[in-house]
Amino acid sequence: MADLQRIQALPVAVIDIGSNSVRLVVYESDERAALPVFNEKVLCGLGQDLDRTGLLPEDAVAQTVQTLKRFVRLAEEMGVASIEMLATAAVREARNGAAFVERVRQTCGREVQVLSGEQEARFASYGLLSGTPDADGILGDLGGGSVELVDVQGRNPGVFTTLPLGPIRFSRRELDNPSKAAGAVDKALESVDWLDEGRGRVFYAVGGAWRSVAKMHMSHTDYPLHIIHNYEIPSMEAVDFCKFVSNLSAETLAKVPGISKRRIGTLAFAGMLMHRILLRVRPSNVVLSAYGLREGCLYGRLSEDRRAEDPLIAYCRRFAALRHTSAVDGDAMSDWLKPAFPDADAVEDRLRQAACLMADIARVEHPDYRANHSLMRILRFPFVGLSHRDRAFMALAVSSRHSQVRGGNEAAGTVRSLLGEEEAARARAIGLGMRLAYTLSGGIPTILDKFTLRRVDGALLLEVKGAENEAFAGEVVERRLNALSKVMGLRASLRRID
Repeated sequence: MADLQRIQALPVAVIDIGSNSVRLVVYESDERAALPVFNEKVLCGLGQDLDRTGLLPEDAVAQTVQTLKRFVRLAEEMGVASIEMLATAAVREARNGAAFVERVRQTCGREVQVLSGEQEARFASYGLLSGTPDADGILGDLGGGSVELVDVQGRNPGVFTTLPLGPIRFSRRELDNPSKAAGAVDKALESVDWLDEGRGRVFYAVGGAWRSVAKMHMSHTDYPLHIIHNYEIPSMEAVDFCKFVSNLSAETLAKVPGISKRRIGTLAFAGMLMHRILLRVRPSNVVLSAYGLREGCLYGRLSEDRRAEDPLIAYCRRFAALRHTSAVDGDAMSDWLKPAFPDADAVEDRLRQAACLMADIARVEHPDYRANHSLMRILRFPFVGLSHRDRAFMALAVSSRHSQVRGGNEAAGTVRSLLGEEEAARARAIGLGMRLAYTLSGGIPTILDKFTLRRVDGALLLEVKGAENEAFAGEVVERRLNALSKVMGLRASLRRID
């Protein structure tokens, strides 16, 4: 009953009041790795001219308050359990920031939490850890008014620095020609002595402008999987590409497909800033994270036990429980298959478990298209906590649970480009193992308990427990066992144990 109540949890909302934009995100629940169900942003320019005037502009304040009024009403109508309203650098620094907060309270009937630099850095780190639990490196979160730099390791945020290097801090002349701002950026970075700790580790990039730079790199390299979370770029390649972007004119950037027009004016600056940071930090590679401050706010509300949950497995379990309660339990099926893969490492064990939990994702599709559908769906599903290679492995495993993919499928080409032959064979073996499990059991969990599957002396052995259960192991089961054994390079063996 407790699990069912958690699955049916109410949605929650986070409103991020930034220096340039205001965004409402409504998440399906406050569970681990909950997915957004609504996401809207309005550019209000709250921090424009802040360095010159020290004030939030009245026209931007009026637009922001009106936007927040709509966002709050919308979230309330969605039946959210809570609304978190977070304000960052602009409201924190402005002389009229407190007056703005009071105006919001009177207009919207909600309190605004004005984050300190430390809180903003912690929430950014929590967001990274929420989507990448094993993160170890330097986090850079670029917003409109500032960039947060945090040393993240051991599932905890460490030393941090907030630098006023967001694009609204610079003139239009500097944004159009970022090299004019490079000296100020270098000077600010040189003051952060602990950045040397990032040498040879990962630089994790967070923020919409840097995601746009990464999208340009994907297009430039013809990368097959257009998913930004956990997209990786080797360090020196990222250095060269960011320098290239920093020298592009607004007219050239406007011709790049897939880039928001609202990003064009700051994209060259974002490229320059990352270029200078990478030269200073000298990381091993750059990894993009789609999770930031808003997800970090939710992660910060979780108990230590909930934070420790694997986000991939947590979401797959929730998905399976909500949609496929009559199917074979994914955790149990993964445990049943484990003796057949005694040489699997922890990464493969985890991906097998996740694949087993998602095995029925194409259950209601036409049989001829289940493999294609599940391959494409898993490949593009908004999972977190796995690399692009892991995503391809899991997609191939789930699709192989049905059959081979038909035709010149684009998703199949993506999988081939991300996996080696040996990895692909192991993924197919997991899928064929799931197919054998479903054939044996018909989706009835108790039937699977009547069999064991294990690898013994060069053979894949399927054992039937008792004469009364031999009827379950018919001709089709033998074909499934033979197909699995062939992919694994083993002999097939079927026998009864009393």
